[in-house]
Amino acid sequence: MTKDAQGNEALFVKAATLAAHFRDEAGTRLQRPSFDYATAVTAFAEPLPEQPMAMDGVLDQLALKAEPGLHSMTGPRFFGWVIGGSHPMGVAADFLTSAWGQNAGNHAASPASAAAETTAAQWLLELLDLPRQSSVGFVTGATVANFTCLAAARGAVLHAAKWDVEANGLFGAPPISVLIGDDAHTTVFSALQFLGLGRDRVLRVATDDQGKILPQAFSEAISSVDGPCIVILQAGQINTGACDGFAELIELARSKQAWVHVDGAFGLWAQASPNKRHLTAGVDEADSWAVDGHKWLQAPYDCGYAIVRDELAHRRAMTIAASYLPLTNDGERDPSHYVPELSRRARGFATWALIKHFGRDGIRALVDQACESAALLAGRLSQEPGIAVLNEVVLNQLIVRFGDAEHGDRLTQATIRTLQQDGTAFCGGALWRGQQVMRISVTNYQTDLTEAARAADAIIDAYRSARRQLQL
Repeated sequence: MTKDAQGNEALFVKAATLAAHFRDEAGTRLQRPSFDYATAVTAFAEPLPEQPMAMDGVLDQLALKAEPGLHSMTGPRFFGWVIGGSHPMGVAADFLTSAWGQNAGNHAASPASAAAETTAAQWLLELLDLPRQSSVGFVTGATVANFTCLAAARGAVLHAAKWDVEANGLFGAPPISVLIGDDAHTTVFSALQFLGLGRDRVLRVATDDQGKILPQAFSEAISSVDGPCIVILQAGQINTGACDGFAELIELARSKQAWVHVDGAFGLWAQASPNKRHLTAGVDEADSWAVDGHKWLQAPYDCGYAIVRDELAHRRAMTIAASYLPLTNDGERDPSHYVPELSRRARGFATWALIKHFGRDGIRALVDQACESAALLAGRLSQEPGIAVLNEVVLNQLIVRFGDAEHGDRLTQATIRTLQQDGTAFCGGALWRGQQVMRISVTNYQTDLTEAARAADAIIDAYRSARRQLQL
């Protein structure tokens, strides 16, 4: 073994040891950072180093400075956002991905990276029961997945109107009508902004008390459409977990030859569970789907999938070509044809490893366990006088309000602050229908019924403490 190899092994073992120590404490440490941003800046701030420092010493300092400012996003009672637990299998594969140092831009630069994506893409389509001919782009997350799919949608509806947007841009193009629910996720509006379709010029469609598009309102909205049209539906509303009525809405959209895109960042994984897939019935009839890997699949950051039924429309929107880049032969899948990046991380390895580890049954169990834990949380909280769960808990999302109409906003915010300070569990807040609420997202593979019960107790204790603080 060479001297460099010995040094690499010691360094990588040290990094793995530090990582394992951090992860082993995920269930017992505070589910929030010890440092706020200002304290973390102070910890990292120092003059520009003039001299080299030994690599093992740098790792020690990095861990020492960083860990107090890290959320316990890998912990079993972290419910602040819809965040998976970065399962050790995916993390280990990601270690190798970093060590291999592959630029996964195309199939010639890294044949193994492209091959892993090819197989993982086929597996994903089977797991989610989407059209098997669909193309899959491995992107950073649902934000870029929505962008990528909507770029394909923009190109396809204008192509049908005899306009080449990829070549000629939007100047002079036929206008595109975009229909979207009032409670769509903010990243979808961002994608429309980035694509020149505008976040405010859309036709917003009324939703019900769970955030689902109202079919009658949708029917009236689309009846006024003439010309190129994109419809955006949702699997898993970020606060309630509600899914749009895909079968009925897609049939209405087809009457205007609209492209139907589904933002399914976490909710599309209901397709993997026989117990939950009734919520997404008909979703396979859409034209494109955005979904995260770093949520219910528990992939490490960053990982998302842009899935498009029409592979040609996908490639037309995303292909990056240059004389120095290799051509694709028949039957070869070039990753750069399906994402907006050229140089990028080889995300397919971690996805392949996780699906290989869990299998179909394991992924179904991940979804079911999170939903069962969310239901337990809802049941326990609802039993406490003064606590109300405002949504139908159909998946893994809860929105909770504390107190009466007069004091509800103050008490809800005080409960969230008290819970976060305690650190046994972490939840964030949001505004829902003009009221302050606590948002609870159960997505971590470690959150079983025992952890959910412990979190429920912590939330109830925080509520009671907040009531005393406010003298209510």
